[in-house]
Amino acid sequence: MVVRGVPAIAIAAAFSLAVEVANFKDFNGTSEEAASFIELKLEYLVSSRPTAVNLSDAAKKLIEITSNVASTSTMPESVFQAYIEAAEIMLDDDVASNKAIGSYGSRFLRDQQKIVPRFSVLTHCNTGSLATAGYGTALGVIRALHAEGVLERAYCTETRPFNQGSRLTAFELVHDKIPATLIADSAAAALMKESRVSAVIVGADRVAANGDTANKIGTYSLALCAMHHHIPFYVAAPLTSIDLYLSSGEEIVIEERSAKELLHSQGGLGEQVAASGILVWNPAFDVTPAYLITGIITEKGVITKNNDAFNIKDFVEKAAGKSTA
Repeated sequence: MVVRGVPAIAIAAAFSLAVEVANFKDFNGTSEEAASFIELKLEYLVSSRPTAVNLSDAAKKLIEITSNVASTSTMPESVFQAYIEAAEIMLDDDVASNKAIGSYGSRFLRDQQKIVPRFSVLTHCNTGSLATAGYGTALGVIRALHAEGVLERAYCTETRPFNQGSRLTAFELVHDKIPATLIADSAAAALMKESRVSAVIVGADRVAANGDTANKIGTYSLALCAMHHHIPFYVAAPLTSIDLYLSSGEEIVIEERSAKELLHSQGGLGEQVAASGILVWNPAFDVTPAYLITGIITEKGVITKNNDAFNIKDFVEKAAGKSTA
């Protein structure tokens, strides 16, 4: 959890290897061996976070780039340089992608709720600059709403047990001078009941082909509360978070975190507060079914439903410039 947030994880992994290969003094091998070295290192990095699809997506793209260079060059240095340049492009692309998500999300909300002059948005976990290369996904939409003068207030949950909301999202909101209020996770339903939330916007670690979405634990609860109170619930994520190979959320691997995060204060960093001997179940994520999600905000636009179902594959193919049958 030194690095967390799926876009940031992918970028950090790519750059950690870029630093290693940039510091090679003498690599005694062929260009093919250089590409194989990079592939093995990336596969190892991918194994660290199985839920986050962005990491595996970035690794696949980088492996393809270095393999292509290795097939045309005899110099291992060319392979390493191509890798470094590709990692740098990924960094720039992530920031641009996040800003596009913010722009599309802000515009969509204003178009959908024209009678609402200003929005109060509830978000969960941390999806801002500290979880991405910069700007953020769900928090990027909040930033865009604020920049356009239509944000009444942002509400952020503590996001227990690791407190990403209170430690990170609250910090970003205060830093950017965005009107914001921190709430306990368990206060979300009461906040909605008082009609103080216009929309809920969260990020995503992985989105299945049908729209089921894995995100920080507690997201599913927020989606249920939002549906009960007739509040739109949006997922904000880049297309790289969509995994078309998974038909539904039932196929998403859910990581479990250390029991210490619940047994001790400060997300496991402080003193023990729970009774010794108690068993702990501490999943890092939960899966929100697609039927609870109003729309998925991406850097290419907002994916909405037709006949109560998402057609994500069609959207992704059109965004990539492919024809659909």
